[in-house]
Amino acid sequence: MENLLSKASVKRVKEFLTSRNSDLKIIVLNTTAKTALNAAEALKCDVGAIVKSLLVKAGNNFLICLVAGDKRCSFKKIKKILKIDEILMANADEVKMYTGFTIGGVSPVAHVKKLNVFIDKSLSRFINLYAAAGHPNCVFKITYDQLVEITNGSEFELTE
Repeated sequence: MENLLSKASVKRVKEFLTSRNSDLKIIVLNTTAKTALNAAEALKCDVGAIVKSLLVKAGNNFLICLVAGDKRCSFKKIKKILKIDEILMANADEVKMYTGFTIGGVSPVAHVKKLNVFIDKSLSRFINLYAAAGHPNCVFKITYDQLVEITNGSEFELTE
């Protein structure tokens, strides 16, 4: 297996994390963490402790919504927060273009374009969270407060 830590997307996340908090380390998994369930099984943790990073197209803008692996993102709530009528999930090409990551490895940080970050408050139920680190086999462990801080995210009730 190739050295995943040398992949450009993973290196970008590692550099971002190191520059903000040297205690945050990337964990390379032997199995895929492409879905929240895959990640939870590999890490032997609650599926809710997995941070899903979802790129959403809100009108003419894009934003990242960070939600717990056991929850569904509510477009109705996002529409209300943003006071807009149309919200869509970004397609794979848009995800790559705006985040620099492919679906299954989208990190909540180190995006190639500046994106606003919305964080679902339900993630605060967990002491430790795990988020993708630029590749489906790479994650990093972080607390809720650290996640809010390093993403400069806005906290909302985003899930059903």
